Amino acid sequence: MRGILLRWLVQTLAILVAAGLLDGIRINGFFSALFAAAILGILNALLRPLLLILTLPINILTFGLFTFVINALMLMMASGVIGGLEVAGFWSALGASVLISLVSWFLNSFISERGTVGYIDLRRSGPNRWE
Repeated sequence: MRGILLRWLVQTLAILVAAGLLDGIRINGFFSALFAAAILGILNALLRPLLLILTLPINILTFGLFTFVINALMLMMASGVIGGLEVAGFWSALGASVLISLVSWFLNSFISERGTVGYIDLRRSGPNRWE
């Protein structure tokens, strides 16, 4: 349960970063971003697998880059539901989907499967050896 909440917070932070860096994405505050992350999570859990299967041929041809288009469509669908999230157009949604994916990937890399934040502490034990 703690892992889900932590990943939800990471997704919220990624949405806030995208809104702060891109002009075409506007969000009214932290709670709108929190709600947007929840709606995106629900859409990604329910609709995204179906869309990935339906678009599998084009996704294979584009080496998986069409997934960003699917993410942009999910973001535009979420902005239709949430009043506090505004997406200016498709290209803004595409840029935001790439940025949200990168920020989420980077921050989620610090979260373990058990939902705890962790890091690896390496020490040098020889000339070319680390433990």
